[in-house]
Amino acid sequence: MEVEKSGDTLVVRARDGAVCGHADGDVYAWKGIPFAAAPVGALRFRAPAPPSPWNGVRDCAIFGPMAPQGNGTAVPIDAGLEMDEDCLSINVWAPEPDGTPRPVMVWIHGGAYCLGTAAQSIYDGRILSTVGDLVVVSFNYRVGALGFLDLSSFSTAEHVFETNIGLRDQVAALAWVRENISAFGGDPDEVTVFGESSGAGSITTLMTCPSAEGLFHRAIAQSPPATSVYGSERAATVARQFLDILRLAPEESATLLRLPYDQIIEASDTLVNEVPTKIPGTLAMAPVVDRDFLPRYPVAAFQKGYSHRIPLIIGSNKDESSLFKLMKSPLLPVTSDSVQEMLRAIATDHPDLPANRLADILAAYPDRGKSRGALAMSRDAAFRMPALWVADAHSRHSPTWMYRFDAATPILKAARIGAGHATELPYVFGNFGTLNVDPTFWLGGRKTALEVSGRVQRRWLAFVRHGVPAALDGSKHWAPYDEDTRATLLIDSSDTLVQDPDREMRLAWGNEVMGFS
Repeated sequence: MEVEKSGDTLVVRARDGAVCGHADGDVYAWKGIPFAAAPVGALRFRAPAPPSPWNGVRDCAIFGPMAPQGNGTAVPIDAGLEMDEDCLSINVWAPEPDGTPRPVMVWIHGGAYCLGTAAQSIYDGRILSTVGDLVVVSFNYRVGALGFLDLSSFSTAEHVFETNIGLRDQVAALAWVRENISAFGGDPDEVTVFGESSGAGSITTLMTCPSAEGLFHRAIAQSPPATSVYGSERAATVARQFLDILRLAPEESATLLRLPYDQIIEASDTLVNEVPTKIPGTLAMAPVVDRDFLPRYPVAAFQKGYSHRIPLIIGSNKDESSLFKLMKSPLLPVTSDSVQEMLRAIATDHPDLPANRLADILAAYPDRGKSRGALAMSRDAAFRMPALWVADAHSRHSPTWMYRFDAATPILKAARIGAGHATELPYVFGNFGTLNVDPTFWLGGRKTALEVSGRVQRRWLAFVRHGVPAALDGSKHWAPYDEDTRATLLIDSSDTLVQDPDREMRLAWGNEVMGFS
């Protein structure tokens, strides 16, 4: 391990060249390290290629550019961040290497597969690295049309459009961790991936992806939309819609390699809004079952025993849908009409579905005609049932823990957001107050929130180090999940272990996966 310390900087030699990190509190941070070549020109819509090595020392004081994306309000992006197709960079926070390999946590950000960046302040890894005495990694991957639009149906002998580009970026980043993290004091054999929303959905997908096997050894999936993975036929239809927006004929698809990326992103934004508006509950762009890189629908693969044999923490938030309603986002149906349209569309997509199946589901929500009932149905279809289907299947062969995050500060309860989607993030990272105007503690609740955050971090960090999420502070024992007890940790001002807390809802939905193909 080559390390050169000078004042507040620390230089290490990675695979492609020397990188200079800077002191960040009690740890060091390296930001914007390229893990792949710029995906431009002929590399656009292709799997990531290795970067060119560099001479000298690369200063890694600032984050690399974020992946091209629209200006949606769903993900708060820090002012000053640049955007560029040359976005495939990785960030590392680590204590000064001392010869003892430390566990590694690798964060995969969310954003509905079309938004987000590892550079968001809420994802800063300094606190987790310091508290856990371990290495924290985050990275960018391509999103939207440049990362999750499947154009493979338009491939020609001259140019091949590859599938699942964003997922391939993630695999390349994880391969970089395996090859390089020892230089930063990390243990490549003790890697835990953790992510939220589409980042968590990426994790449940990667857990069934052959090329990702062995790249990580534990996983934490926070609110994974695990069923938001589609078939190649549907992907081809969406790709044709994309070309129509750009007024291109299929035989003109090679033009996409030459268009300025802002035109592609503008069309991508249009598609992101059109698709879920026409068919509520679907995403325009998401992982695709291509029978090659991704051989099977992930939840089906879990149920057939094909998931990687690794320990898993998985769960969802009590009020997932509330934030989508507040933002008036089309990404999740939140009205009675749109939710029932989603169920009708699922029934059309699965003509062999027994009629009483939908009737049983509807009967489980007697207030479905009201906002509260519609939000509950949407939450369960998108997040809670997919997490339960995954946990049921994975627990048959690997240690699995299920949680439900119920904690909410007084202002979030008053605003009827509660434990909404992504509200657990500051508790996990310890990064409260990252929004320009942050209302989290306007009505108090800071002391309790910090206590909850401490417990969450201790559990997550214990899982990373020992494979068991014990808080080791006298907190409630978190028993593993199995299909007999369905033990679920309810995380709130105090933790409670409950057996099968959503039994009626679970029985109504059944064991057969319901999603769009």
